Amino acid sequence: MAKPLNHAKIALRKSSERGYAEHGGWLKTFHTFSFAGYYDHRFVNFGCLRVLNEDRVAPRNGFPTHPHRDAEIFSYILSGELTHRDSMLRKGAEGAQGKDFFRMRRGDVQFTTGGSGIAHSEQNESNKPVHFLQIWCLPWKHSLKPQYHTMSFDEEAKRKAFVPIISPLAAGPDATLAAEEAAVPKIPGTIPIHADFVMGAGIIEKSKVFQWKVGAGDAVSSTKKRNVYIHLPSTQQNKAKIRLDGRDDAVLSEGDGAFVSGVNAGDLLSVESIGDAPAEVVVLDSN
Repeated sequence: MAKPLNHAKIALRKSSERGYAEHGGWLKTFHTFSFAGYYDHRFVNFGCLRVLNEDRVAPRNGFPTHPHRDAEIFSYILSGELTHRDSMLRKGAEGAQGKDFFRMRRGDVQFTTGGSGIAHSEQNESNKPVHFLQIWCLPWKHSLKPQYHTMSFDEEAKRKAFVPIISPLAAGPDATLAAEEAAVPKIPGTIPIHADFVMGAGIIEKSKVFQWKVGAGDAVSSTKKRNVYIHLPSTQQNKAKIRLDGRDDAVLSEGDGAFVSGVNAGDLLSVESIGDAPAEVVVLDSN
């Protein structure tokens, strides 16, 4: 296990304290940050991380078409299926992975740059519920050209170590149109984001320890006093549990999260699985 990060401050965000809403019997959603009808001035953003919703959508239901702009929005599928459509892609024209959409399943991540404006819908077109995280980041520049990315991430790789999923656009805030179109991320094999932000995920077996390298090494530009949010989704009927940095006062149960602040790029944050089931852990590492 990595040495304790004595300079790190860890504050828990208990599941029961999150915002909660139900809509029309088809949506059950928990809000880590202020969102829609839920507002708490203490929880508006954490670095550029603006939204973390844990959603469950009933079969044959979903979010109707609605607009977004100037937000980096992505969905991480935990179980079930979710189809994402928008104003720039007609129904029935979904493609393979890449810049086109397709029906997402467990292990898939779908990403949208809202930029100058886009309208999209998210529908569960299957006969089973879908459980997913929807996450928003604030971009480093407004009125960007809308972009789309979809990618699958290997389940077995996540059982060995944290897998990087999203990393900054390599060309940075001053990217040319050609660099925007090329969409090369700082970390190969990840989805590029217009923010100084890295996302990772891992599935930690009981009694095992994973380490998250803050900033994913040299992937970020802001290296001091980073903000890392750790989330443990509710996937194992409350049997999963983790301990952060070896601290007995930093134990998370399912649905809980933790604000880790004051850490620097290169710090190793240990995440230990101490429950009775594997813990699927999502790391959101922000400037």
